[in-house]
Amino acid sequence: MTRLNNINNVAAVIPFYNERDTINEVIERTKNYVSYIFAVDDGSTDGSSEAIIKSENVFVIRDSINRGKGYALRTGMNAAFKKGFTEIVTLDADLQHKPEEIPFLLNGLSDFDVVIGNRLNDLKGMPFQRRFSNRITSKLLSIKTGQKLLDSQCGFRAYRSEIIEKIQTEKNGYEAESEILIRASLMGFRIGFTDVSTIYGNEKSKMNGFRTTVDFIKILFL
Repeated sequence: MTRLNNINNVAAVIPFYNERDTINEVIERTKNYVSYIFAVDDGSTDGSSEAIIKSENVFVIRDSINRGKGYALRTGMNAAFKKGFTEIVTLDADLQHKPEEIPFLLNGLSDFDVVIGNRLNDLKGMPFQRRFSNRITSKLLSIKTGQKLLDSQCGFRAYRSEIIEKIQTEKNGYEAESEILIRASLMGFRIGFTDVSTIYGNEKSKMNGFRTTVDFIKILFL
């Protein structure tokens, strides 16, 4: 974890929707590995934003409408880019990602423009349906991009700021995370992976399986 002493140019973007019980823990643990956090509230109705402990290096962006994870990510990453951060980490607010593994992602930026957490070497905790859909989507995206994509559904990622500068996603849902990989590969950006923990608890997925599948298929025709 050689990046612990070089975090001045690193920001984290944490999109969230109704994560009042976990958002503060994620933020507090993330603070150790980045210099600034953009917490993006995607129209929460449970008081998540109000529950966030005030801090000078945490900026809350609040939307009154639930527009989708892709929209929230785009909002947060654009804000981080405008602030001048050169490396941007994205992670979920429900404790499915370990902030302590952020340095692994950042280390990968020495060789790649996008680094994604790979959970597929530890499948014990991943529900079967998620394993299946992940394998299929990763295979299809690998064919589409011409790059081997191991865990395309993982939202635990690190980006060089050039990605944010040159690529603007159009989709607002979960499919935006696949869209950015396709657009990045078409522009010649390098996509890498690093192993991270697989964490699934009792949380209820906010993903609409049928709609997400349809939207993903549309993405393949970019």
